[in-house]
Amino acid sequence: MICTTYYNSPVGKILLASKNNKLIGLWIEGQKYYLGKLKEEIQEKEDEEILVKTRKWLDKYFKGENPNIAELDLEPIGSDFAKSVWKLLCEIPYGQVTTYGEIAKKIAKKMNKDKMSAQAVGGAVGHNPISIIIPCHRVIGTNGNLTGYAGGIDKKIKLLNIENVNISKFYIPAKGTALQRRIEKWIIKQDANGVI
Repeated sequence: MICTTYYNSPVGKILLASKNNKLIGLWIEGQKYYLGKLKEEIQEKEDEEILVKTRKWLDKYFKGENPNIAELDLEPIGSDFAKSVWKLLCEIPYGQVTTYGEIAKKIAKKMNKDKMSAQAVGGAVGHNPISIIIPCHRVIGTNGNLTGYAGGIDKKIKLLNIENVNISKFYIPAKGTALQRRIEKWIIKQDANGVI
């Protein structure tokens, strides 16, 4: 049985899920792949030990502290490849970013391959079932592109700002209308200045 509870955060309502007292999921309401591949019976149980610990961890994180990922017993559900990518995400230091390409190089080295597809890495990053704690928001495109956050670019920006990452050198990928791009740039600027 999977136990769940909710957590209200500055980036929206978050669903936490555990199985056998290990954290298996953390999804921001409305994000892609919400609930991932869970098919078992779900019961809301806010007093489950790992869920209580996770809420305390999130309290620290959203206060701008740097809680240690190792404080939580994580067991994300996914392929061996995806798990190896998620493990590397946990090594990205708080307040810093890396690129899909850099992760691809590290995965290739671990797998004794000459190279690895950054797109394959991007797929694993995008399907991370334990957002925020496994810090997929710290991954950007090689050229500073803020693409690729299942919770939405606005939430990625908010999380990076909580960690005091200077996002002024990054950009949202061009898509849609010129007006939409101007609005997105304005959002980044306002959020960086603490207005949002």
